[in-house]
Amino acid sequence: MKQSDLIKQITDQELRRAVVYSQLLFLAITIVLSWILFDSFLDWTSLFAWNVKEIVYYGVIPGIVIVVIDLILIRFVPETYYDDGGANKRIFSNLQVHHIFFLTLLIAISEEFLFRGVIQTTFGFIIASIVFALVHVRYLQKPVLLISVLFVSFLIGYMYELTGNLLVTVTAHFIVDFLLGLAIRYKIWGDVDERVDTRKS
Repeated sequence: MKQSDLIKQITDQELRRAVVYSQLLFLAITIVLSWILFDSFLDWTSLFAWNVKEIVYYGVIPGIVIVVIDLILIRFVPETYYDDGGANKRIFSNLQVHHIFFLTLLIAISEEFLFRGVIQTTFGFIIASIVFALVHVRYLQKPVLLISVLFVSFLIGYMYELTGNLLVTVTAHFIVDFLLGLAIRYKIWGDVDERVDTRKS
């Protein structure tokens, strides 16, 4: 059975719960892999730097640019090109803003810690970016969505390659998901419901 068919069979609350569980699973995988691949858990301390200039230039600004591109794309591309079954619309359309904030923050932290903090640090930029994109199984049969998520994956990966700072990539990832979540919640520019970076794979 296709994932889109499975999604249709569960309630919105169950879908949101599945999102949270998937992110907690990513965090658990992150802990296990870092225990195996890192010399010490203290290695994590070298992956964070409170550098406001880096965070703004390589996190905030790229995140906003990605959101603007996404909204323009969704505005002009036929709906069938970016429709993945409406999962994101169901997740975000009825959530309060603070719930969107915490959910998208969890997503940004769990995924950036795993894909950039562990996988990219250990195996490199290309592998991490490809794996990040492939995790979005809902998008594999939607070329526009797949190209979009590949672009975002490589862009955020490149920001990490430049800075080596997880605060940069978490910030960029969070801004993309949070702003697009708000766009869904408040129906900005129509049914913007298919590119928020919720894994649900």
